[in-house]
Amino acid sequence: MPDYHDDLRLGHVLADAADSTTMERFKALDLKVETKPDMTPVSEADKAAEELIRGSLQRARPRDAVLGEEFGSEGSGPRRWVIDPIDGTKNYVRGVPVWATLIALMERGEGGDRPVVGVVSAPALGRRWWAAEGLGAYTGRSLSSASRLAVSKVNSLSDASLAYSSLSGWEERGKLNGFLDLTRACWRTRGYGDFWPYMMVAEGSVDICAEPELSLWDMAANAVIVQEAGGRFTGLDGVPGPNSGDAAASNGLLHGAMLDYLRSS
Repeated sequence: MPDYHDDLRLGHVLADAADSTTMERFKALDLKVETKPDMTPVSEADKAAEELIRGSLQRARPRDAVLGEEFGSEGSGPRRWVIDPIDGTKNYVRGVPVWATLIALMERGEGGDRPVVGVVSAPALGRRWWAAEGLGAYTGRSLSSASRLAVSKVNSLSDASLAYSSLSGWEERGKLNGFLDLTRACWRTRGYGDFWPYMMVAEGSVDICAEPELSLWDMAANAVIVQEAGGRFTGLDGVPGPNSGDAAASNGLLHGAMLDYLRSS
């Protein structure tokens, strides 16, 4: 099995640099915010953080490809870094501390591209999570000061905590009824949103979460962290990994039951 220790260490270095950039502009009164063609916001901090990460990767991993939310795809080859400089930009620009930089390394194999390293850093929350294939998933301040993550053992939806981002996405895709039925079947539901539900699944504090429309940079880092914590990460179609355009994550025990609801309209 490949050794991803060096890539994981690099992921932390990249996250440290991004954290400094994003925190410097968080809650700044003169923060510049634009609207992208898809009507989502992008701030100067999004762009600066991604440019910083890309520059560091160009020096440290010049042969690797890069895909980022703000500046697209660059390079080719079997290894590709996937970056979301600020996941939760709407929170960021409103001063809500629930946002994070997502950094993943994907590697090409027989079954297609799969995430093998993931770092999720939420500096305004004072939290960071990470994982590498075969090495487990962790949370803590640094590689040397960390606790291993493990998903919950809840095996019934009636005892499960469900996290989600919003209702509108499910309604737009004609899947709101199935999603609402799922919420009624669960013990507890909360709309935490963005990266955080996936990290809570990995920690075992939430049992299931799902979103109906996502990009690869929203999912790649989350996927490897959930999987290395012992959970499952698939599309709503049940295909493992972050390549389906939507996502469902769980402790594994509840995955089939969750997907049964989400596939109904």
